Amino acid sequence: MPSWWSSAWPVLVGALGALLLVWLVLLVVLWRAAPDRTGVHDALRLLPDVLRLVKRLAGDRALPRGVRVRLLLLLAYLALPVDLVPDFVPVLGYADDAVIVLLVLRSAARTAGPQALERHWPGTPDGLAAVRRLVGDHRERDAE
Repeated sequence: MPSWWSSAWPVLVGALGALLLVWLVLLVVLWRAAPDRTGVHDALRLLPDVLRLVKRLAGDRALPRGVRVRLLLLLAYLALPVDLVPDFVPVLGYADDAVIVLLVLRSAARTAGPQALERHWPGTPDGLAAVRRLVGDHRERDAE
């Protein structure tokens, strides 16, 4: 072994340990931010319409640049074959994409306003109501 290895391996092990710790913290954050099981199922059922919504919102030049950048980064993340949580991890493996989509959409809806969701929603009114519930827009509940 080279002489530098004896001083480099503790740094390498420490860096790998730090990465593992950061990954575990992200898992806990995702787990805590995850909506209830029905929320994840609703989000997965609405996935095609939600993806079209994200694409349309990302292309809307009337929205603030920060919102569009977040949405474009979300589309890039979804297109990548690498997930934050591998799919073989029970429950979180498939839910991580849904949770990340919900968090970004929640942020976009709060910044851009619920009108942006209405303008760009490609699906049914029931689907829009479900997306509003998932992103925390309580206008539907307040109107009742």
